[in-house]
Amino acid sequence: MFSGEQELPAAGSSAEGPTQLAPAAVASLPGAPSRYESQKRRDWNTFGQYLGKQKPPVLVSQCNCNHVLDFLRYLDQFGKTRIHQRGCAFFGQRDPPAPCTCPLKQAWGSLDALIGRLRAAYEENGGSSETNPFGNGAIRIYLREVKDCQAKARGIPYRKKKKKKKNQNTSDQMIPPKDEARTS
Repeated sequence: MFSGEQELPAAGSSAEGPTQLAPAAVASLPGAPSRYESQKRRDWNTFGQYLGKQKPPVLVSQCNCNHVLDFLRYLDQFGKTRIHQRGCAFFGQRDPPAPCTCPLKQAWGSLDALIGRLRAAYEENGGSSETNPFGNGAIRIYLREVKDCQAKARGIPYRKKKKKKKNQNTSDQMIPPKDEARTS
């Protein structure tokens, strides 16, 4: 048992009987990992298992961005987001009125968050930021393509925010007041 843990009686047992730690107590322990840390560790272990099952097995120290891209494509089979194909009658509709047979894939946001966690885990496990395959430009391009494809399939426009110019005169930005007294 970790220091600071309290044993709570299990449901239906007496104070002298077997005890177990309540889930709320585990989450509030000072030494317990956060949800993010637990997820990061789980993702890192899953990626390591994926590499180990390759023919031939690949060590994490030998993996590159191609292994990461293959892993992301592999994960699509477990996705829960329906991505309409170009030939589908519902392609480009936000809320299709009926089900279709288009494939389920990983959502762009899930993949983006996964890459962020794996990128951090790689460096925490001894990898250098310069050789981090999760930070490779090919990964960013792949994620951007997934994002654009999913946006088109759902009819959701993703527009990049325009940067404001810093050195503009305030007089150029002034809008003349409307003349409310004017009549047509």
